[in-house]
Amino acid sequence: MAEIDIDTLRQWIGAARETRDTISPRLAHSLAAVLDDPAEPGEGAAAPPGIHWCLSPDIVPMSGLGPDGHPARGGFLPPVPLPRRMWAGGRLRFHDTFRVGDEIRRRSRVDSVEVKHGRTGALCFVAVDHEYYGPSGLVLTERHDIVYREITPGEAAPAPDAIAPAEVREEVAASPVLLARYSAATFNGHRIHYDRDYCREEELYPGLIVHGPLQATFLLRLAAKVLGRMPLTFTFRGTAPLFDGQRMSVNANRAPVGLTLWTAGENGAVTMQATAN
Repeated sequence: MAEIDIDTLRQWIGAARETRDTISPRLAHSLAAVLDDPAEPGEGAAAPPGIHWCLSPDIVPMSGLGPDGHPARGGFLPPVPLPRRMWAGGRLRFHDTFRVGDEIRRRSRVDSVEVKHGRTGALCFVAVDHEYYGPSGLVLTERHDIVYREITPGEAAPAPDAIAPAEVREEVAASPVLLARYSAATFNGHRIHYDRDYCREEELYPGLIVHGPLQATFLLRLAAKVLGRMPLTFTFRGTAPLFDGQRMSVNANRAPVGLTLWTAGENGAVTMQATAN
């Protein structure tokens, strides 16, 4: 079991950086294609939901990668020694619209580093705040929650559950091709999304993992469809891993205020929950 020096890791609190990227027509078209949207958004058009997760990825030389395909630990994020890194969830507040052709400036800051202990061992939570600015000012504020944990033997797909009723339900084939295309659109080298041998032999997963932000993107898109506009706020949390080779359902119900949303595997097990209003 890895020893966690929380005092050292907390020295990263307050670390900040600023990056810039452009929502090019090719990038917007690429994400639209991943979402199976035939539209080709041109200059000035609203970009597809979730485009911000395609902007300013960490780009390092091959020699700068860790064994999991992510950039080697350290740098902007603290070097948490736990081997498994997962996208735990986040919160979005939209102030404006991302548009094709916009140059986007992102300010990021590490807000907190916490260690907790669960049934699988130590968990380290790192929270990062992002602000995205376009030509007219602030477009989006985001809270990004990352969790690091031990690898536990015998990890399996979440247990079946009764399929919950939904007012609106869409289905998406969680195929290796979908995962590969989204990894390409986001420049995500994490091997759990494309290297089946690595998943099984190193991280002890039974299959490829469907990206957390990809599930969140499908939920965000469905929220926009049901509301007839992009939501003002969107909060999401991963509850279980979703593996490839099945049909993922994307679900929404109207709530007293806004929507409740979730993704689930074919067996009904919920893998991400969200709210939007």
